[in-house]
Amino acid sequence: MHFLLLAAMLAAPFWESKAPSEWNDEQLNQLLNDSPWAQVTQFQRAAPLAVYLATAKPMRDAEEEAQRRYTAKLPPAKRPDDLGARNEYESFLEEKAGKVIVLGVLDPNLKALAEAEEVKRMEEECFLKIGRKKFKISGHFPPAGVDPVLRLVFPRPEEVSNAKELVFELYLPGATGGYRQAAFRLKDMIFKGKLEM
Repeated sequence: MHFLLLAAMLAAPFWESKAPSEWNDEQLNQLLNDSPWAQVTQFQRAAPLAVYLATAKPMRDAEEEAQRRYTAKLPPAKRPDDLGARNEYESFLEEKAGKVIVLGVLDPNLKALAEAEEVKRMEEECFLKIGRKKFKISGHFPPAGVDPVLRLVFPRPEEVSNAKELVFELYLPGATGGYRQAAFRLKDMIFKGKLEM
């Protein structure tokens, strides 16, 4: 009995032991909402919002798999030929590999993101905090078409390798309460022996 319990505890998590196409819907949802790279943020009595480290390899795999499944469910005539904004984001990630950390926000308030004043406030009040240092957001990719994710881009400072955690202080347009905080512990974000963020 003890051997089985120990074996279960030592087993690799599904995101390491299975290919993304083998994840069931519950596993995919868990990875995007409750994993070392994802969490649902709370603010007092405000509505919860899922955020995740979109530059981490497991999360890029999860996004790609979720997109594939969503597109496969659409009738052939409604499937997008070109993912436009998504392709622009992917090109940006290739160009900036290792230089940025992107935080994804699932299902943001689209109406509020269309208001210039709210976007300006978001750009002024979103920070990545490492120890006592704060790093301002350097840009964002708004949700578009079949890609319902707001992506907040932060610089990846040298201090990150010595940090214990990444703390994001966020103002999210249209979210009840507006302000959120998300903290990710680096020691938990190991994927196939490598730190992923």
